Amino acid sequence: MRRRILGQAATTVVLGLLVPLSGCGASPGSAGDEGTLVVVAAEYGDTPATSSEAFWSKVTDEFTAANPGIKVDVTLLPWADIDREVTERVKDGKAPDIALMGSYSDFAAQGRLYSADELLSVSAEANFLAPLADSGSIGSTLYGLPFVASSRLLFYNEALFAKAGVRAPKTWSELKAAAKALKAKGVEYPYALPLGPEEAHAEAMIWELSNGGGYADSSGNYSLASAQNIKTWNWVKDELVAPGLTGPVPPSQLNRADAFAAFLRGEVGMLNGYPSLYHQARAKGMGVGTVAMPVSGTLGSGEAPPTVGVADWMMAFKQNGKRTEIGKFLEFVYQDENLSDFAGRYHLLPSTVSASRALAGSEGMDKTDNEFLTALRSAQLYPVNDPSWMAVSDTIKRNIGRAVEPGGDPKRVLEEIAAKAKQAGEQG
Repeated sequence: MRRRILGQAATTVVLGLLVPLSGCGASPGSAGDEGTLVVVAAEYGDTPATSSEAFWSKVTDEFTAANPGIKVDVTLLPWADIDREVTERVKDGKAPDIALMGSYSDFAAQGRLYSADELLSVSAEANFLAPLADSGSIGSTLYGLPFVASSRLLFYNEALFAKAGVRAPKTWSELKAAAKALKAKGVEYPYALPLGPEEAHAEAMIWELSNGGGYADSSGNYSLASAQNIKTWNWVKDELVAPGLTGPVPPSQLNRADAFAAFLRGEVGMLNGYPSLYHQARAKGMGVGTVAMPVSGTLGSGEAPPTVGVADWMMAFKQNGKRTEIGKFLEFVYQDENLSDFAGRYHLLPSTVSASRALAGSEGMDKTDNEFLTALRSAQLYPVNDPSWMAVSDTIKRNIGRAVEPGGDPKRVLEEIAAKAKQAGEQG
């Protein structure tokens, strides 16, 4: 089965609550009446003050004012629950009309989703950034509409770097040298390597791409145990983990959220991060530098591998037959003003060409924001357009950390992951 490396959910801290919003008539478990669109969306806020409720209330009120015959009910769910909840509703015959969540390909493979060309104008469909549109497509048909996205850069604590007398690294050898200097100055996590089960697949892909590897070969087939990937993890294990340059917590037990928290406490010299972490650090008064992920010595001179990008997906279900109403609402939501408003609230990046151009030209766009946006335009994303990806990513998250444990064998671990991926693809 052919695999293509494209798309995955942007990670955000979420509220542990369910919030029904806007309109009337539809309960969270129903499909809604003929005049009501039911939307289930992930909650992006981490406090009541930052809840997505404010955005959706504003947008739905404005949409209904412009389209009096169409009401919209939005239910917000935590990221930890939304995939399961929407799947259960679909199985129970109570699919929402629209969902905003981290994966779409299972539903598309089952024939449950409208394609973009059934919902949007030609100009609106063509407006998505190319890497995101590719990621939302199965074959040549777009089913997952990218909503907001982010890319990854290497962050470094400028104060700790100045104390250690090192500069931003461009190669793996420079990264190791900087980590050794940071450790000598007492930095707890010279390089934070989060390979815990929360989001290890992101860190793993960043490292593999920086050595010319990754999750797929040039034909788009999974290549999880490629020679490049094996060399990558042997280097990380021998040159960073074994010398104690990744901190006191074993990488297999270090989750992204904990690594980010340590960075904000000033305990981390370097780690891979995304825009919201950068803005959190700046808000605390930290000096943060950002560079592209350093590359291995085996890449050609000047060769720049793609960064990792992530995205969240809007999808429209056929079950209730509301294609026209859904199309009108999505055209409204994807207007530059609305998309930029949502992205700005959470320091994410808009998914369309026009909104990205507007962001790049705005006065509030600083140098680092522009670096993230530039990286996104040529980013490589996870294969969310493959129905097996959820199972494959879970396997990576739960196992890749074993490759760098004392006594661990990267080749064996990667081959085990590849075997499970093959099995998942055959079952899918």
